[in-house]
Amino acid sequence: MFGLDTDKTYFDCTNFYFEIDKEDELRRKGPSKENRSDPIVGMGLLLDNNIIPIAMTIYPGNQSEKPLLKEVIDDLKDKNQIKGKTVHVADKGLNCADNIASAIINHNGYIFSKSVKQLSETEKTWVKLDNDWKEVRTKDGDLYYRYKSCVDEFPYTIIDINGKKKKVNLKEKRLLTYNYALAAKKRHEINRLVEKAKSLSSSANKKSEYGEAAKYVIFKSINENGEVKGKACALLNKEAIEKDLCLAGYNLLVTSEIDMDDIEIYRTYHHLWRIEETFKIMKSDLDARPVYLRLEESIKGHFLICYLAVLLERLIQVKVLENKYSSNTIINFIKDFSVVKASSNTYINITKANKFIDELAKACTLPLDHYYFSESQIKKVLNYKI
Repeated sequence: MFGLDTDKTYFDCTNFYFEIDKEDELRRKGPSKENRSDPIVGMGLLLDNNIIPIAMTIYPGNQSEKPLLKEVIDDLKDKNQIKGKTVHVADKGLNCADNIASAIINHNGYIFSKSVKQLSETEKTWVKLDNDWKEVRTKDGDLYYRYKSCVDEFPYTIIDINGKKKKVNLKEKRLLTYNYALAAKKRHEINRLVEKAKSLSSSANKKSEYGEAAKYVIFKSINENGEVKGKACALLNKEAIEKDLCLAGYNLLVTSEIDMDDIEIYRTYHHLWRIEETFKIMKSDLDARPVYLRLEESIKGHFLICYLAVLLERLIQVKVLENKYSSNTIINFIKDFSVVKASSNTYINITKANKFIDELAKACTLPLDHYYFSESQIKKVLNYKI
C-alpha cells in the first residue's frame, strides 16, 4: 500500500531477557545488551531507507548476530521480490570481512563504521595528516565537523567456500570525520578514567576493581629498586592514554560505494540512531520486556505484535505526518489521548491541547482537536483508516 524504499536498507540486532533460570532451545544465555545473566532471545530487524520495518527475525540468544546479516537480507529479497543492489548500513558489530565479502558476491553494497584504533599504522598516519580536510558548519557558522576521504584497495582475510582462509583486496572508499563536540566528550571520558586509575593505584586496589579504567593501567610486580619482582603494583599506561586522546573525535566509515558523495555517505550512516530509537520504542514504550511467556509460538507472537505496532507508528510518522514529529511525540499521543462519556450521545475530550494534535487532526480530517464529541464522531475516529 505504501511502497518500500530499498535503495538503502538498515539492519541492526538487539536482545530481550527472560527472568528464568533454565534455558531452552530459544531462550539461551549469551551477550546481553543490558549486561544481564538471564537467558535471552535475539532479534534482527531490517528497515528501509525511511526506517520503516521490512522484516524481523527471532533467533536463540547464544547465536552471533554477524552471520544473520546475509540471512535476513536474502530472506527479505526473496519474500518481497526486491531486485538490484541493496546497501547494508551497520555499526562496528557487523563489519566483519565475511559480511563485506558476502555483500560484494551478492552484488550488494555496504557502509560500515570501523574503529580508528584498529587501523594499520599506515592508515593512522593518513588519519593524522592535516591536509585535504573539508569543513561543515552549523547554521550559525560554528565549525561542526570536518571530513576527508580516499579510494584505494584494502586487504581482507575471508573464509572461502572450502572453509579455508583467503586474502583478498577490495576497492573501497574510506570517509574520515572529525567531530569537535565528540572529541571534547571523548577526552572528558578518558580523563575521568585516568583520574579513577590514579586514585585506585595510590591505594593499591585489585585489578578487578578498576573496571574500564584498567585499559590505562599496567599491572606489574616490582621491588623498591624498580626490578620486576616482589609486590604487585599498578602503573599508568601513558602510551595508551596518549593514543586515545590523540584519536578522540575521529570516526571512519568504510563503503563499497566509491561514487557516492561524502556527505551522503555521512548522512546515510547517521540514520542509524533512528534504528536504535526503534528498539527503544519496543523495549520502553511498548513494554516488550521482560517477556512473561514460555512457548516459542507465544514468544514470537509477542514480538510480532510489537513489530506491527512499530510498523504502524512509523507509517504514521513518515507517510502521514511527513517526518515532522518524533516517535516520542506520537507515542505520547497514543498513550495520553482520552475522552470520557458525559451523556448518551456526548463525550468530552480530556486530553491537553497541543500543536501535534492540531496537525494530526488536519492531516487525517478528524475532530481530534474538538472539546466535545458526538457518538458519530467517535465512530469516525475509531473506524478511520490511513
